[in-house]
Amino acid sequence: MKMKKLLSLRQWSHIFRRVPRFLMSPQVATADKLLFFIPVVLYWVLPDVMPFMPIDDIGVTMLLMNWFVSRVERKYPALGGAGTH
Repeated sequence: MKMKKLLSLRQWSHIFRRVPRFLMSPQVATADKLLFFIPVVLYWVLPDVMPFMPIDDIGVTMLLMNWFVSRVERKYPALGGAGTH
């Protein structure tokens, strides 16, 4: 992802609206939801697993949110995928 897009408030607004929708959607496979949820929970509970990573818990969560939304939008275009910002 380009740095300009990563810093865009419009992009993050899109991501914050989509994550809860995708996590609650019965159309998104549980395995896809767990690919997002498990790393986030583990990083929040066990931050010392990666002690040399100077990224805050919220930063890791936001990067994973961005990845999750991009992946689900590509995999499930019927949910109003990419291009609906």
